[in-house]
Amino acid sequence: MDRIDFIKAQRIVIKLGTNVLRNDDGEASLPRLYSYIENISKLVKSGKEVILVTSGAVGLGRKKIGVEKSDDIILKQACAAIGQSKLMSIYENGFDAYGIGVAQVLLIEDDFSQRKRYLSLRNTLNKLLELNIVPIINQNDTVSTSELETEYKDAQVCFSDNDKLSALVASELDADLLIILSDVDGLYDKNPKENQNAKIIKEVQEVNDDIINLAKGVSDGGRGGMRTKLEAAKQVTRFGGKVLIANGKIPNIIKNIFSGMDFGTMFLPTDECLSGKKRWIGYATNIIGKIIVNEGAEKAILKKSSSLLPIGVTDVKNDFKKGEVVSILNEKNEEIARGIVNYNSDDCRRIKGCYSDKIFDVLGYKTYDEIIIRDNITTL
Repeated sequence: MDRIDFIKAQRIVIKLGTNVLRNDDGEASLPRLYSYIENISKLVKSGKEVILVTSGAVGLGRKKIGVEKSDDIILKQACAAIGQSKLMSIYENGFDAYGIGVAQVLLIEDDFSQRKRYLSLRNTLNKLLELNIVPIINQNDTVSTSELETEYKDAQVCFSDNDKLSALVASELDADLLIILSDVDGLYDKNPKENQNAKIIKEVQEVNDDIINLAKGVSDGGRGGMRTKLEAAKQVTRFGGKVLIANGKIPNIIKNIFSGMDFGTMFLPTDECLSGKKRWIGYATNIIGKIIVNEGAEKAILKKSSSLLPIGVTDVKNDFKKGEVVSILNEKNEEIARGIVNYNSDDCRRIKGCYSDKIFDVLGYKTYDEIIIRDNITTL
């Protein structure tokens, strides 16, 4: 795709990683930050809608109180609280100089996973954009998911880093373009740290397993790495959005991108165009419950877009309620899809392996022939 066509976008999500927000001493890189602010302000004044997803609060907090990186959750939460106020003061003062208003939005997993909160958040963000305000979004690191993860060791949260958060925001708001700025030039065909002959891939048609397998390692300052960026790209391109991964340390990178200059790796939208509900089911929910299906059910779901019937279920893991989103796994324990269940976990265990016409005999009631109907399944 031509770069000029690629950057044609009205609603843009820009994600700034920790490593591009700091200088070599770990302090906020004010020249770079103010360059971002200036370039984003020009986009807004040109009539574009911009949502900013920013990292950096924990790192700035650590630097402020003089502590090294630690796995202590409580310390990390304290650093996030300290650093977030400093981060927002920089953004607010910077955008104010250009006459642009900003709004701080701190999010946790449940803001997406709970459908009503998800829809409410979308309405709020749309209203901010309507008011020509730039939403500045960050993960609320002062609230952790440790309670959920302690109760269920195999629980899956909808995001654990700002790469995935930016994809969720882009998906929720039907953004035309997600730009992820990190300290790498883009996606390489080999690991550039290990192979001097590695070449940057300029365009990706589809984020498949071969592309995902090119990712390796985690960034030094943040929690993400190339893999999380590719997973974000896969999510956004599935609903028809475009993604660009580029080096945020290049001077005036945002201005250069929207001038059509050839930076980073472009990820092109697929023809799939998942609906809003399918996106929410597949990517925006916290997953505790798991349903294991046999080979026949796996083929029916993946190749025929079929519903999940009790006869195809071999096992049920963890507890869940009717109406919750669960993970659907094959017999190799590979997640193939997610869906909204019509029965709770106890009832699913009782009817697994049964034909649908036996559900009433087993449970004493029947609301659906299917454990999950096809319209409530998103394949992965």
